[in-house]
Parts: sequence; structure tokens; C-alpha cells
Amino acid sequence: MKSKRLNHRVCGGLLVLVLSAFSVHARAAAPVSWSTGQTIYAPAYSHVYMGDREKPFYLTATVSIRNSDPSTTITVTSVDYHDSAGRLIRRFLKVPLLVRPYASLRYVVNESDKEGGSGASFIVTWKSAAKVSQPIVESVMIGAGMQQGISFTSRGQVVRESAP
Repeated sequence: MKSKRLNHRVCGGLLVLVLSAFSVHARAAAPVSWSTGQTIYAPAYSHVYMGDREKPFYLTATVSIRNSDPSTTITVTSVDYHDSAGRLIRRFLKVPLLVRPYASLRYVVNESDKEGGSGASFIVTWKSAAKVSQPIVESVMIGAGMQQGISFTSRGQVVRESAP
């Protein structure tokens, strides 16, 4: 009887593993999104809260903009950093920048910069003369202190399609 229960548990565990692998594969096989330009919202956090007293834990935030197209250069026209209330804190670009195929840009908000708050965001706009696979925009947050460390990412979301 014990051996049957063990077999059921093993089979159940294998089923979960197979289904998990299938769902990961299904997500990876999603069709490529093509565009000639977009505005992308990427959540960022200059701090998160910890403990019952909501003590702030300050973080360094980096936005990464990756041209995922294998053959076409894109132009990043703006990278702006906003605080929790939506107010513009900083414009990172003075002039548009070309990003070659498979190349990337990054901009950093230092841990000591506490202006953004827990609801900060990066707004990235880009364009291209031809349809390209949309770039990957992510923010990466990392911090260490009090014998603790934390790191996590947020994926950007398209909020507007735009023509070149």
C-alpha cells in the first residue's frame, strides 16, 4: 500500500513537471511582435518596504533597453524617469540614440537617489523606419544592507504604438 502511494506521488510530481515544462515552452513559442515605434512603461523601485513598520530598503534601479531585432537598427528617442506621483524627475537622453541589432543601452538611478519612491517608472520611446521585433525593456533593482540583499526585475509594457 505504501509503495502505491509513493508511486502516485512520484507520478503526480512527474505530471506537474511535464506540464510545467510544456507551459514554459508554450510561452517561449509566442509569436514575435512587430512594430515601427512604441512608448514603453517599465516599473521601477527606488525602494521597497520591509517589516511591520514599513522601513524603506533603498535600491539601485537600472533600465535596460535591448534591440532584439537581428538586422535593423532602432532609434531610442527618450528615456524618462518618473516618481510615484507620475512627475518627471529626469530625462536621460539629450538627443536620440541609435541602437544596433542585438545591442543595448542602460541607465542607472543610484541607491542614494530617493526621489522616485516605490512607484517610480521609466518611460522609453523608440522608433524605426521599418517594422522590427519590439525591443525588450526591463528594469533591474538591486540593493544590499543590514546583512540582507534583494534583487528583482520588472518587464516593460507597451502603452502606445506610434508611427516613425
